[in-house]
Amino acid sequence: MAIVLLAVVLAVVGIGRLFSDGDNPSASLSGGSPAPAISADPAEDDSVVSTEPPPTPRTSPGRAQPEQVAYAFASAWVDHESVGAKKWRDRLLPNSTKDLSNQLRGVDPAGVPAERVIGRPSLVAVNETMVNATVTMDSGKLSLRLVAPEGYWLVDGIDWEPA
Repeated sequence: MAIVLLAVVLAVVGIGRLFSDGDNPSASLSGGSPAPAISADPAEDDSVVSTEPPPTPRTSPGRAQPEQVAYAFASAWVDHESVGAKKWRDRLLPNSTKDLSNQLRGVDPAGVPAERVIGRPSLVAVNETMVNATVTMDSGKLSLRLVAPEGYWLVDGIDWEPA
């Protein structure tokens, strides 16, 4: 029985070698993909890590900076107790794009899951006209997308992450 098994194994190995191209004997064991080429030439580097400084958000003279707009929006967003839906939404409008304002139409402020802002916004610039802001609240984090195609910052999107 052992001799028959050994003969089968040798036959399989022999057939495999016969049909392989012989260039890389370990290729069939590693999936057949060659190892990636590594270049020391910076012009050939396509990684996402950049040595360039991050973009600086551009604000028109006399207009609020993105951090100020994010904080004002977050403060109005949590100020939902004892005000009606219309008054709550009206407080958000000065710092919202028309698109976001339309999305907020009909939203019940009683569903806002936070009561107060407890931290300053932290900003990550995507480019000169888009910033992501995170504002720490008493029960989670409010993520805001701010846009300023003409240097006038407005909140264009919101997301909530409970603590």
